[in-house]
Amino acid sequence: GMSNLAQIHPDAKIGEGVEIGPFTTIYGDVIIGEGTWIGPNVTIMDGARIGKNCRIFPGAVISAIPQDLKFDGEQTTAEVGDYTTIRECVTINRGTKDRMKTAVGAHCLLMAYVHLAHDCQVGNQTIFANSAQLAGHVHVGDWAILGGFTVVHQFVRIGAHSFTAMHSLLLADLPPFVMCQGQPAEARSMNFEGLRRRGFSPERISAVKAMHKALYRDDLTLDKAKEQIAQLVQEKPESAPDVAMMLDFLHHTSAQRGIIR
Repeated sequence: GMSNLAQIHPDAKIGEGVEIGPFTTIYGDVIIGEGTWIGPNVTIMDGARIGKNCRIFPGAVISAIPQDLKFDGEQTTAEVGDYTTIRECVTINRGTKDRMKTAVGAHCLLMAYVHLAHDCQVGNQTIFANSAQLAGHVHVGDWAILGGFTVVHQFVRIGAHSFTAMHSLLLADLPPFVMCQGQPAEARSMNFEGLRRRGFSPERISAVKAMHKALYRDDLTLDKAKEQIAQLVQEKPESAPDVAMMLDFLHHTSAQRGIIR
């Protein structure tokens, strides 16, 4: 139920069975889906759109205005998908004119002290360990895992099924499946164990190995590597969606940023 020590704006739209702890403040332009649990001392500000069956722990602040001096009061949102857990003191800022929203997918886990700046777009099933920090406009694909204290430069893209080791510093795009580590981060391997746990077939995993070889082992230019990756579909037809995802990701990498190599 609702604590009578919470401060809930009468305009807030709150679904069935939502629990709200004491000393939590909920602003008016807020939507919270059914079954969500919000602990004590949470602040949910204008523009928050929170899904069903989420869990939000004390100290979290969702949908505060961007820490961006160009922000001009535009009406934007911070969106959180269903079944996502937001641990203590996480901060998710709402969007700016760029995207008009900051968004986190469903079934994610954001551990304590994570920061998502304005206009970040984070996929489903992602895990951000304690104190992972995203600057503005960062994109993160589904199933990515960010180790504790990972720091990501603005506008960087992180591909699906990738993995960053603890204390990685990302200044360039991290392609799908790649594991990286270091300051600045360098590619170390592919996330084979994660793919096995997610039920990837041996054929798909061997295609991911071949992509790793083309990108990192064979000393090819990025264009040559892309050609080799495109040819994988002939010998490993099951890998078609994985190859398409990799090529799409590489296609959208900007020349000045490049990929983590």
